[in-house]
Amino acid sequence: QVQLVESGGGLVQAGGSLRLSCAVSGGTFSSYAMAWFRQATGKEREFVAAISWSGVTTHYADSVSGRFTISRDNAKNAVYLQMNSLKPEDTAVYYCAADPKRDKNTIVIVKELYEYWGQGTQVTVSS
Repeated sequence: QVQLVESGGGLVQAGGSLRLSCAVSGGTFSSYAMAWFRQATGKEREFVAAISWSGVTTHYADSVSGRFTISRDNAKNAVYLQMNSLKPEDTAVYYCAADPKRDKNTIVIVKELYEYWGQGTQVTVSS
């Protein structure tokens, strides 16, 4: 059984930084494309960033491009999201997701195509 556990969320002032982590167990992490999504209160869950299992391909939502960086460590079965220059509109529950069906350099941004999900971690950015 594949399990994803996010950590690193919290309360931060606008302009600050946070680093989210997602630990994956029970599967073959090195062959999963990984992504971060977020869901603000009353809104749909939206794509934030994704990385291929090779680490070669990354993609970001326009709203976070240039501020957030996704990375992975296949030796530690973990994926990270470094979030800089945070804004109040970044406030949301952030979810880690895994997609076991892509080839090594491919990613997708459609949440319905991700098979495994974590429980989420709350990020709150105060103004």
